Amino acid sequence: MLTTILAAGAAAPAGDNPYGLWEALEQGGVIAWSVFIILVTMLFFSLYIFFTKLFEQQKILNQGRRVRKSFWNSNSLREGAAKLEKNSAYRQLVEDGLEAQNQHSKLTDPVEAHDWLHGSLARSEAIINSDLNGGLAFLATVGATAPFIGLFGTVVGIYRALIKIGAAGQASIDAVAGPVGEALIMTALGLVVAVPAVLAYNFLQRRNKAIAEQMNAFTNDVLGYLASNGAVRPEVNVKAAPVAKPAAKPAGA
Repeated sequence: MLTTILAAGAAAPAGDNPYGLWEALEQGGVIAWSVFIILVTMLFFSLYIFFTKLFEQQKILNQGRRVRKSFWNSNSLREGAAKLEKNSAYRQLVEDGLEAQNQHSKLTDPVEAHDWLHGSLARSEAIINSDLNGGLAFLATVGATAPFIGLFGTVVGIYRALIKIGAAGQASIDAVAGPVGEALIMTALGLVVAVPAVLAYNFLQRRNKAIAEQMNAFTNDVLGYLASNGAVRPEVNVKAAPVAKPAAKPAGA
């Protein structure tokens, strides 16, 4: 039996397969094509969001490394901010903190300087985190809905198979192979779209959490610097120059 099936499959030309993807979509009609287009569109935008956010995250992580390496070696916050990129998230935090410090002296209602600076820096940090999280809701939506969209195509394919069985009066393989194949393809497409979206969402969320922790630590350092007029700043690990060893004394000395 198996030998007969394999021989028939080898004898059939590759282009005459009546149960391929495009053949199944043509048999499924408008519903099959609609489900297919929706899932492919979801997959395209999911990949676009993933790579875009990955680039943004890596950019901020690189900025954080430069901040830890050289920022606190500067004589002032303005001098340190000038070393950072113009559109750097860390530079935005520093500039917002300095702006909040200038605004505090203009307030007519007495507000503690610490509270005012803390609120301004927290607002700036929240804006950056919100930008980083943009698009992740779409990934979560795709991961949650794509299997059900594929399931809808599956249900329609099985329904069409049942109609063919009823019309033919018997369950022949030729009658139901097309609709059943279409149903299985829609299930597979739903999973192919949903699984990468869920993995991308979890991966980006974990990196966003790490970035948020680093930025929160930097914000606290900036707040301490501003609240103490520069007296409080993080310790910068500077490698000490190697001490020269004394020359060995001659043996007869």
